[in-house]
Amino acid sequence: MYNPIEIPEEYLISKIYQIRNQKVMVDRDLALLFGVETKRLKEAVRRNIARFPTDFMFEMNQREFEHWRREFVDAADEKSGTRYAPFCFTEQGVTMLSCILNSDTAIQMNIRIIRAFTTMREWLITHKDIVIKLKELEEQVAGNSIEIKLIFDTLKKMMTTPAASVKRIGFNQGKEP
Repeated sequence: MYNPIEIPEEYLISKIYQIRNQKVMVDRDLALLFGVETKRLKEAVRRNIARFPTDFMFEMNQREFEHWRREFVDAADEKSGTRYAPFCFTEQGVTMLSCILNSDTAIQMNIRIIRAFTTMREWLITHKDIVIKLKELEEQVAGNSIEIKLIFDTLKKMMTTPAASVKRIGFNQGKEP
């Protein structure tokens, strides 16, 4: 079990995905963070399904699941553990989930996760003009080569990473080796 205070915000943000044009976290990541098995988390959700309307939680369809596995699940052993399409929880769904799990870990982790969602939202608002221009450029070159798409995907990934997580490089003047 993790101490929620020790988990860096950058890690939490890296576990927020964009699926169906919504920022979501998947069941297996939340189960790990809340200190429960994914199976038990899904059981709790199914027992309390009335608390999870579609704008709080949805299950990935097969196409979304395959795309998510290709894009975000790195190691082969991790992929073997993802046989079933995960539940995806929006910010409101994460809050509702912590209510039904009702443990100290779930409550503390929920606070950290909501702060991570807020950080992402504030960062996007601050850089709204850049995001709009990036989207316009992407639409203009949508029919071009795969390399350009790769550049835009990389830029988008960089745009969703808060500045605090970027390591500074360069010379440090006045410091001796």
